[in-house]
Amino acid sequence: MNNCCLECYQFINQYVFRYSVQNFGVPLCIEHQEWIKQMSFQTTQETIRLYFALKQRGVPAEMEKFDGYKHIDIAIPEAKVNIEVDGGHHNLNTQQAFADLQRTYHSFLRGYITFRIPNSLVYDDHVLNETADYIVGMLNENRKNQYISRYL
Repeated sequence: MNNCCLECYQFINQYVFRYSVQNFGVPLCIEHQEWIKQMSFQTTQETIRLYFALKQRGVPAEMEKFDGYKHIDIAIPEAKVNIEVDGGHHNLNTQQAFADLQRTYHSFLRGYITFRIPNSLVYDDHVLNETADYIVGMLNENRKNQYISRYL
């Protein structure tokens, strides 16, 4: 799958592949390059970086998913996990922090867990990869625990 779009898995030629990797950091078809350009008006570069780090690990993530109450930075519906990628203002502003708690609460009532990932964990490639690996580890543990509890 080296020459496939990371989003739709469609084959892409070498020219599109090289352009995409050079400009977006990941292989994307032309349609999904345009999608990311549009997404960059709605979401942060930190969210996009973490999203693609998870997609590269095979996580069936969705970016900027609307859950009927709010937009989730990164949602993994099959695992019932929401990921919010937060800047410093989420910790420094009391109103923002309380609004985040309320959002987490509403997701929790619907059976979703929310991971809050600070921006500082996605700036550096090495730390980004470790962060994505930990998230995948938590998703795998969650899946294992759901499987075990379902069949006990």
